[in-house]
Amino acid sequence: VEYTFSLICKLYGRLLELPIRLNSMSLNLRLSLLEIRVVLLLHSFVFGLCPGPTQKMNLFQSVTSALDNTLASDPTAVIFGEDVAFGGVFRCTVGLRDKYGKDRVFNTPLCEQGIVGFGIGLAVAGATAIAEIQFADYIFPAFDQIVNEAAKYRYRSGNLFDCGNLTIRAPWGCVGHGALYHSQSPEAFFAHCPGIKIVIPRSPVQAKGLLLSCIIDKNPCIFFEPKILYRAAVEQVPMESYQIPLSQAEVLQEGSDITLLAWGTQVHVMREVAAMAQEKLGVSCEVIDLRTIQPWDIETVCKSVVKTGRLLVSHEAPVTGGFAAEISSTVQEECFLNLEAPITRVCGYDTPFPHIFEPFYIPDKWKCFDAVKRMINY
Repeated sequence: VEYTFSLICKLYGRLLELPIRLNSMSLNLRLSLLEIRVVLLLHSFVFGLCPGPTQKMNLFQSVTSALDNTLASDPTAVIFGEDVAFGGVFRCTVGLRDKYGKDRVFNTPLCEQGIVGFGIGLAVAGATAIAEIQFADYIFPAFDQIVNEAAKYRYRSGNLFDCGNLTIRAPWGCVGHGALYHSQSPEAFFAHCPGIKIVIPRSPVQAKGLLLSCIIDKNPCIFFEPKILYRAAVEQVPMESYQIPLSQAEVLQEGSDITLLAWGTQVHVMREVAAMAQEKLGVSCEVIDLRTIQPWDIETVCKSVVKTGRLLVSHEAPVTGGFAAEISSTVQEECFLNLEAPITRVCGYDTPFPHIFEPFYIPDKWKCFDAVKRMINY
């Protein structure tokens, strides 16, 4: 029953999901006729169990909706961070303090270490703690609390205590003008640490479902939100609570010649690259959204690479030590005899994130397209 329900929700979510860039007559969802028939036949069943009416939301509104659902259904849930009481700098908590009171949505001092430390204690005491770090770039003062306390709490106590009810939200990635202190993608720093989960969504539908899954998950989670998509991405999002399973990558477009793997904002770049490769080169690309960085879905990625023989991984973070390196190493071990070309990474440079040179720094569609050409011609 659980498998069937998750499959139905996935199919319906794919049907609802709209592309970020409406530059194609197709929705680029590549749903088969069978999938569509299944969705339509089970429409009433789906809405009887999870999503009800939908509403047009951008990404930050879908995050607000997820937090609203949580506060309404869980009396122990609290939200705290810098400026969250008035809605936060990106408006993700707007209206929640007025609705649920100052004891459940409140500001903290400008101290990321204290925010996470407080959240750990709150979660250990049994509350659902949702902490906001105002920018992912400022999560580093809390690094010790996350890595040495939150991630290890269950292990060091022999499972007598845990802080699994802790979720840490943070705006993440480049935004067009953020420069070195408001553009970083620090997921790889935390992927090296057992005991925490790391999730990055690509769209409003995904953001709400994945955030709610993080909140109910019994492990501390870091939920990075692509801030450039806060207002750029708009979809019809179910107003009621629903979950999207963690640690399950999603194949957005099936292909036969090369696998394109990304997460967050970069997924939309990969979709454009896939369209360009098909149009200009006649190359069939399989596009995968990893969604959960740790623990990541090795099975789905390797299954795709066995089929296509090629893998291109792209992220905004610097290439050295980025999570693409871990993916490349694992796939090389698992799929070596199936590879038709070296695994390729198209990532940020090993420099601080620049301001006016951001267009040259980011791994845009042209860099990724050039990589596809090199791999096909290898």
